Amino acid sequence: MTRQLEPVTFRPIGVVRSPFADPDGMPIQASGAGGARGTIEVDPALADGLAGLEGFSHLVLIYHLHRVRRPRLVVTPFLDTETHGIFATRSPARPNAIGLSTVRLLAVRGTTLEIADVDVLDGTPLLDLKPYVPAFDDRPGARIGWFEGRAERAGETVSDDRFR
Repeated sequence: MTRQLEPVTFRPIGVVRSPFADPDGMPIQASGAGGARGTIEVDPALADGLAGLEGFSHLVLIYHLHRVRRPRLVVTPFLDTETHGIFATRSPARPNAIGLSTVRLLAVRGTTLEIADVDVLDGTPLLDLKPYVPAFDDRPGARIGWFEGRAERAGETVSDDRFR
């Protein structure tokens, strides 16, 4: 790439509320969150955008990793002892601090969404949400690189100082 890309700016659509005030000890992935419950407070000005959402069981959250201070290009991820390039991991220390989680949607109450399996810090700015649709999102036969044989252990691991 020879030319500098222009910056992109987003305005949060809401905030994620969770039981995790600090990165230490929080679940690493939503699959390991053990039913942890939280809410999403959507900006009331965007209320019409929630129409029809109550029929979905899961949501894909796209959010700003607002507590990550130091991006890294090479990291040692939680499920391995060897280093990998940041783009081959789910580490939060990314050049653009954007997170992605799939959570269960329990209820829609006005502009508050009740969710479970949340692995997001309390107060996290939500950039967008989308309904999870297995026909679109599941990829049978997908290869998972170095995660092979490790991804099943995600629920056994909680965060540590690598989130800072």
